[in-house]
Amino acid sequence: MSQLLERFVRYAKVNTRSDATSQTIPTTQGQVDFARIIEKDLTDIGLSEISYNEKNGFLTAVLPATTDKEIPTIGFIAHLDTADYNAENICPTIFSDYDGQDVVLNEKAGIIMKTEEFPNLKDYVGQTLITTDGTTLLGADDKAGIVEILEAVEYLLAHPEIPHGKVLLAFGPDEEIGRGADRFDAANFPAQFAYTVDSGRVGCFEYETFNAAQAVITIEGTSVHPGTAYGTMVNAIKLGESIDAQLPQAEVPERTRGYEGFYLLTKFIGSLDQAELTYIIRDHNKELFQKKKQQLAKIVHELNDSLDKKRITIDFLDQYYNMGEIIEKDMTPVELATKAMANLGIKPDIQPFRGGTDGSKISFKGIPTPNLFTGGENFHGQYEFITLEAMELAAKTIVEIIKENANKPTF
Repeated sequence: MSQLLERFVRYAKVNTRSDATSQTIPTTQGQVDFARIIEKDLTDIGLSEISYNEKNGFLTAVLPATTDKEIPTIGFIAHLDTADYNAENICPTIFSDYDGQDVVLNEKAGIIMKTEEFPNLKDYVGQTLITTDGTTLLGADDKAGIVEILEAVEYLLAHPEIPHGKVLLAFGPDEEIGRGADRFDAANFPAQFAYTVDSGRVGCFEYETFNAAQAVITIEGTSVHPGTAYGTMVNAIKLGESIDAQLPQAEVPERTRGYEGFYLLTKFIGSLDQAELTYIIRDHNKELFQKKKQQLAKIVHELNDSLDKKRITIDFLDQYYNMGEIIEKDMTPVELATKAMANLGIKPDIQPFRGGTDGSKISFKGIPTPNLFTGGENFHGQYEFITLEAMELAAKTIVEIIKENANKPTF
């Protein structure tokens, strides 16, 4: 594991923030540059069949099998991009033998990560803590996942006496804006199952996600002088407020948890004559998910009927579905991951993921793909951190999964 820290810091410094306003593939040049860096590293460590696909932005590689035994081909996947937060001039800071106290991220700017606010910091006393300088994100989501996969592969290449089957790797773009996996070429990634390495604390493991949709509501109002507005003005802003008020007020993210779904108004732009509302709709249960969409459509329909003409339109876009629907048909990848963690003394923390992963889409492309921990915390912001020891455990877990897969009886 000697190169893990050096590689992570080197990767973290590359700006790979994705851009939802861009129509290129990938959406930013930084992701292409980063893929080429990884491509060189994969070549240097001795992997074969390395390929960068310019059409979808995915870099793939193969770790050949070390035995003639029939072993299911498995895959490991991580994403190149980072989230919508400052990623310019990332300067990772390393605290060896962390003492469990408040962490001064940026003395000049007075930015401190306080244990009172982030009590989980005390779980890492004595470890090598890696943080931001308080002005950017760190990028452990998902550069930690990338380096952990490479560390595991490098270890197995150095130990050819360990029997294992073929292992496929994929590093893809634009996960943070939900686009990359749409173009994932499952036909040329012949794994029986795979793992995204993209979750949080050590032990975190998810094989259930939300079903997800976006709804965009546009409203046409009528703007006239308020002095002569009686019987004529139609306030688009007020119509938008009426729609939101009719939704179940307890079904919002701040009041739901676990398997409970929600509506979230993410954008409301309006004037008297025109307004636009954007919602995201989430539920783990497919039937409840459909009912949520129907309920919002019903509110719009009934409000339209009360007006002088059709003034409101609603457009739905399904974004991804609950991968548990696929994975529960064959729990092999879940069983292997939990066994691997148990071998290393890690207690699996299996929770329904209140979001989506690339695995949500890849699972529905025919490759069941649950989500494995990276070891990081506080993703997508200035207080993001990870430890070297957590990354080592993630890399070891990947190795154990590959070993367990080789040991699993075949029928």
